[in-house]
Parts: sequence; structure tokens; C-alpha cells
Amino acid sequence: MRLLHTMLRVTDLSKSVEFYTKTLEMKLLRQQDYPQGRFTLAFLGYGDESQHTALELTHNWDTDHYELGDAYGHIAIEVEDVYQACAAIKAKGGEVVREAGPMKNSTSGTILAFVKDPDGYMIELLSPKRSD
Repeated sequence: MRLLHTMLRVTDLSKSVEFYTKTLEMKLLRQQDYPQGRFTLAFLGYGDESQHTALELTHNWDTDHYELGDAYGHIAIEVEDVYQACAAIKAKGGEVVREAGPMKNSTSGTILAFVKDPDGYMIELLSPKRSD
């Protein structure tokens, strides 16, 4: 078994694709409109879907707002340097909501940060050197 993708519903597909490709440097792997269902699917990721997990963005054409709910947590992305990634994201206009630093209430030495996408979804940035 293999984890294939995670799906997020987004209100502005162009804005979301731009955020994930330009700010988080993912690649748009594929995108397709479904006119009869009035939705578009866009798949993004850091590598080919045959080997890597993807992020599916679903844009329902007739919906302009979603309640994120309190069960959703975050997507985690490993970055080489969390401090440098935060600086780059801010330089590209991204919103860092928890600055890079050690994980609170832990002695693991894990460095992390959180950023928010255009729809308010949280994305955790993690260093490859962690023991979580």
C-alpha cells in the first residue's frame, strides 16, 4: 500500500496553484476540468505521482467559502533549512504564522514553523534532522 494524495478544497484555484508552485516550489503535475460536475482537480507535488505523494486541490466552481473545521490539522513538508524556508516564503509574500524555532514542550531538537495557504490551511515546515 502507498499513500497517494491528500485533497484540499480551495476557493480560488489560480491563487492556490500559484501559492503551492511559487511559494512552496511544488510542480503542477496535472489539472483537469469536469464541466458536468462543475469542478476542477489540480494535482501538485515534488515528484512524479508514481513515486511521490501528491496534493490534490479541488475547486468546486459554485462554492466561494469553506469552513475548515476543527478536525483538520496540517500538511507537513520537509525542508532543508526551516529558517531559510521561512525567509524565502515571506519574501514571496507568504504568511508565516509560527516562526522557525524549536518545537515547544520538547527536548527533541526538532526545528519547525507553520505557514498558511490562501484558504487558511496550515502547513508545517520540518527540518530533516528531527526525532519526532
